[in-house]
Amino acid sequence: MKDIIQKLDNLAEETAGKLEWLAEFGKDPEGGVSRLLYTKEWVEGQHALKEWMENEGLEARFDDIGNLYGTLTGKNTNETVLTGSHVDTVKNGGRFDGAYGIVAGIIALKYLKKHFGQPLRNIEIVSMAEEEGSRFPYAFWGSKNIVGLAKREDVKDITDFDGIPFVEAMSKAGFKFKADDTAKREDLKAFVEIHVEQGSVLETEQIPVAVVYSIVGQRRFTVEITGEANHAGTTPMGYRKDTVYAASQMIFELISMAREEGDPLVATVGKIEAEPNIVNVVPGKAIFTIDVRHTNKEILVNFTEKMTERMKEISKEHGVETVIDMWMDADPVPMDATIVQLIENQFKQNGLNYKLMHSGAGHDSQIFAPVVPTAMLFVPSLKGISHNPAEFTEPADLAEGVKALIGALYELGYKE
Repeated sequence: MKDIIQKLDNLAEETAGKLEWLAEFGKDPEGGVSRLLYTKEWVEGQHALKEWMENEGLEARFDDIGNLYGTLTGKNTNETVLTGSHVDTVKNGGRFDGAYGIVAGIIALKYLKKHFGQPLRNIEIVSMAEEEGSRFPYAFWGSKNIVGLAKREDVKDITDFDGIPFVEAMSKAGFKFKADDTAKREDLKAFVEIHVEQGSVLETEQIPVAVVYSIVGQRRFTVEITGEANHAGTTPMGYRKDTVYAASQMIFELISMAREEGDPLVATVGKIEAEPNIVNVVPGKAIFTIDVRHTNKEILVNFTEKMTERMKEISKEHGVETVIDMWMDADPVPMDATIVQLIENQFKQNGLNYKLMHSGAGHDSQIFAPVVPTAMLFVPSLKGISHNPAEFTEPADLAEGVKALIGALYELGYKE
């Protein structure tokens, strides 16, 4: 296996070329890619991928809702090792997010078929219908349907930004709801997703590939502070109920607490609003958001509880009213320790330079992991840029990722 992986030629050119090809489906005049769920560009992209899968000798098919599969049939057809990612993009997004996992998977199956023939169990590539939530207010539609978590009532009445109903868009694209929402695939023995990092760790450390051991948990909050709007010139400083002043102290202290806690905890205040937002009025209302993430649930909970208590204390000190709404509470999702170790061993045997790391972003793997043994692989992202036309990964790193995926799929698909 080591000799074959080291001698694989033209992987960099082949992978980069196919990503450029796929980016033509939804190519945006502004320079990026807009391939949103069930749009014309999405449909054309999925059907082009189906044709490519068939040309590589894979058995290609769509499921009811539009997930596309290409299968390298194994001797035991009751067990399947799945790889892949999502085909949809954000609006004016990059060429690599999601797409790389699909392209890498097809190329990996092509090389496995060529060098090792029929696997012991099915190895399958999936181009998942949707992950981003960019067109409709619903995310992970593709993976949630595979594992039986999608509910039709959650999407049957929603519309996109142009008022087009989800159900209408799905039907026009040629798809429909599953007969049974709760039905899930019972043949899946493992899922391996390869993805661009969307961060700068690998590039900074000059490491071409990583094994992800966990996806962070997230807690998100909206904080609304109510004070008293008043004249900026006639209201003495000591008489004010200044919500921006209170918000600024809260923000400073919570970010300071996060810095003191240290990696891998991160806390972000990404949105701030003030009312009436006029230069000569003491603001009577301030609203800001908080996003806190960590790989350990207990630490995440303890930090956010301590953070909210301190914000309540600051609120009292400033004489303002504060409402803290935690509207997202997602637990950390560990990857399967056995598969992570198996992939690590394969990397060592094949002489690949790698590291273990967590993912600070959400991925389809977090949907699979609670029900299917799952692992992720990362390759570097230039400057950590993603969801942006400037998203880029060096072809040599793309190739190293494909090699890593080939090794992982070989271990999972060809060995007892």
